Amino acid sequence: MTDTSTRSADGRDVDELDIAPENGWNALFLDGEWVPAGDRDLIDVENPATRTALTAVPSATEDDVDEAYAIAEEAQSAWGQRPPQERAAIVSDACALLGEYADDLEWLFAVECGGVELKADFETQLAQGTMEVGAGLAMRDGGRRKDSVTPGKENLLVREPAGVVGVITPWNFPLYLTSRVVAPAIALGNSVVLKPDEHTPLMGGLVLARVFEEAGLPDGVLNVVPGYGHEIGDHFSGHPVPSVMSFTGSSEVGRGVGQRAVGAYTEPALELGGNNAHVVLPDADLERAIDAGAFGSFTHQGQECISINRHVVHESLYDEYVAGLADRAEQLPIGDPREEGTLVGPVINESQRDKIVGFLEESVANGATVEAGGGHDGLFIEPTVLSGVTSDMPVACNEHFGPVAPVISFETDEEAIEIVNDTEYGLSGSVHSTDVARARDVADAMETGMVHINDQPLNDEPHVAFGGVGASGLGRYNDEWIMDTLTTLKWISIQREPREYPY
Repeated sequence: MTDTSTRSADGRDVDELDIAPENGWNALFLDGEWVPAGDRDLIDVENPATRTALTAVPSATEDDVDEAYAIAEEAQSAWGQRPPQERAAIVSDACALLGEYADDLEWLFAVECGGVELKADFETQLAQGTMEVGAGLAMRDGGRRKDSVTPGKENLLVREPAGVVGVITPWNFPLYLTSRVVAPAIALGNSVVLKPDEHTPLMGGLVLARVFEEAGLPDGVLNVVPGYGHEIGDHFSGHPVPSVMSFTGSSEVGRGVGQRAVGAYTEPALELGGNNAHVVLPDADLERAIDAGAFGSFTHQGQECISINRHVVHESLYDEYVAGLADRAEQLPIGDPREEGTLVGPVINESQRDKIVGFLEESVANGATVEAGGGHDGLFIEPTVLSGVTSDMPVACNEHFGPVAPVISFETDEEAIEIVNDTEYGLSGSVHSTDVARARDVADAMETGMVHINDQPLNDEPHVAFGGVGASGLGRYNDEWIMDTLTTLKWISIQREPREYPY
């Protein structure tokens, strides 16, 4: 039997948390009910820092997915007809509840996904921000009138809910990356079926279900089916019911999700991987660039699609930059995220650790030099800085998704741009220069969806368009851009006067 005796920082058992249902999370959330696991298989949820069991959740079946979509389809019509202020109020109440549960959320971030306090605070604020913006969408732009080329005709463009929205979310920022779709979808009158990643079913799904339940969301509008991607993912993403399929995760998996969605005439919204470059031009403020580089590489152990994957530094600053970044890496406290002062926690699982360590070892064998870190213990990987890196080394040409900072040298701005664009990905990036016009020229030439000048790529604001190009995805999230995905424009014309036809 799974041990659920893990305790929070103030001594409470997990099943005594305010945001936990009485059954200790051992349930699906369907039609407003917590459905017991019954004879379903269970997914053990483990603390990546201690490798101890936190709890277990049921592994949903394809039949559960079918039921969830049927429930959502039935619930959507009535929900979409609710006044926009009612829908907005429920999302706003859910946002307020996240603030009330901030301490419990901080603990859950630590024990479920290895998130330190800094990351927990950051993610909770992002989730609240996206809920605030999402709630506002309910009252935004119900449509517009357009003049007609036909005499006596009036054209109306009416914005309607897309219908049922399928959502698949990852383990790295589970609460926020779920909220940024679920909150606006609900506010705009859609219903949702959510499959959180099997590593973070609580923060990625069941916690949000509990919050919206408490906020008064009608039954069936949000349904949560935790499950293994290899068991129900294809069925979930290729299902005929949803009108929109939102997926955040790897490019490899995302390609399949998108293909299945399109095959079912479902609109895909895909935010996928990245190989983000941090470009340091010869006239950069070196300390600012190093500060940004350390934050962009090592926050949440580098487990973010917009983390710095490559540091591309001018040869005149290269040695100083490497030394400064290595010094920062060596000073970062590593340990259990529940311990005060910890800035680097564990990576999520053994598979992720093995991939990162494999990239490191192969890159060193090919000529890279470890300037700081390089070791690992359990799921803890030391913040690592590598010099002598070339673009074809595994740590540079792959999305390593770990606390690793490969540093590549360049001679000219044109060479830097060539290095940056030498990847199938195009999500985010950053450029440092004291000449903003020069930095802007480089930023304009970078084939990415987002670039940040004199900062680092780890930026997301709920009211600003977020997304990439190439293998980094399709579409944009946040504010009016996600509203375009989560609603359908219908053209209604009214012929006010008799029309003359040619026959």
